[in-house]
Amino acid sequence: MGGGVVLAAGASAFTGCVSVRVPRPAVAAWAGPTPDDDVRRWALSFAILAPNPHNLQPWLADLRVPGEITLRLDVQRLLPATDPNGRQIRLGAGAFLELLAMAAAERGPRADITLFPEGEPGATLDARPFARVRLVADADVPRDPLFAQALRRRTDRRAYDVARPIAPADVASLRASVAGLPLAFDLAGRADALSADQTRVEEIRTIVKDAWRVEMTTEAPMMESMRLLRFGSAEIDRHRDGIIITRRLLVTLAKLGFVDRRKFPAPNSRSTVAQLKEFNAITDATPAYLWLVTEGNARAQQILAGRAYVRVNLAGAARGLGMHPNEQALQEYPEAARPYEAIHRLLGTPAPRHTVQMLARVGYLPAGAVLAPPAPRRGLDALWST
Repeated sequence: MGGGVVLAAGASAFTGCVSVRVPRPAVAAWAGPTPDDDVRRWALSFAILAPNPHNLQPWLADLRVPGEITLRLDVQRLLPATDPNGRQIRLGAGAFLELLAMAAAERGPRADITLFPEGEPGATLDARPFARVRLVADADVPRDPLFAQALRRRTDRRAYDVARPIAPADVASLRASVAGLPLAFDLAGRADALSADQTRVEEIRTIVKDAWRVEMTTEAPMMESMRLLRFGSAEIDRHRDGIIITRRLLVTLAKLGFVDRRKFPAPNSRSTVAQLKEFNAITDATPAYLWLVTEGNARAQQILAGRAYVRVNLAGAARGLGMHPNEQALQEYPEAARPYEAIHRLLGTPAPRHTVQMLARVGYLPAGAVLAPPAPRRGLDALWST
């Protein structure tokens, strides 16, 4: 979830190119937790599967108070260039909270969530708790049917079937997943509004491509991504975060010293031009986009949007839909101002009164496509805070 992910990280695992293996321990969390008498640990085993920007997994959990979980952000795992206001990091925190609450309900207790128990951060994020969760015995707490998709939820960066707009029943399922939440959900690319929606989809594609070009050719956010590249099995297993590169040719070039992660690629370099071309091809293979809008951009609304997005993502998994956030046009660093204003103007949500919190590609995968591989996770041992 989030900003400028070097495309080779997303596409290489699915193309005809030979890929290296992602080590099994790095994705072991997706097999589900082992039995645990402490429902908090068990629930956190699902929460760590939440989508999050650049797969940084910037969460810390304090379990010292029985029956409670205090959650903080690891301030060493933020994106100050790509996400200077911390909005996308907060979306990831919201997705984490939603999966935590769903998992707790599966075991019985109700998750009572208090946001910012020690005060809300201002313009920059800090290490104060973003939530305190009390697990309360409740025989009537409902189980959420979306939780059945928790281990199958993916961010799928592949090309989708552009000949298949989104069926009305599937749109209704996505919409129902966030019904009652104080935000707006919409989708362009519906089968029952094809002619009108197609124009909007094409306009979104144009803005998304421009935003990707801005991010690829702006040094600070691009170098932030470069430093998080993980080439090949050994690096992936060592870090279990960041932007994984599995394409064997790129892994080999990195091992031979031909990839310098300390150097900003020139905007007209072969590498940059090739990635722009590949991203544009993936964008053109997008039959639909969905977006989530809040009235305002408060920290609590950012967390709400993250909770809503993971619900939509789970609902999409249940309906066989691929989903891939395209947050580049929603970035808040200065160079991204033009696409940011353009996407808000196009979607009829003028900032700052309204904020598009999430923009994501949506589509059906080609016939015969298998479930996308999961992203690495650092595991519970990396989660504990004292």
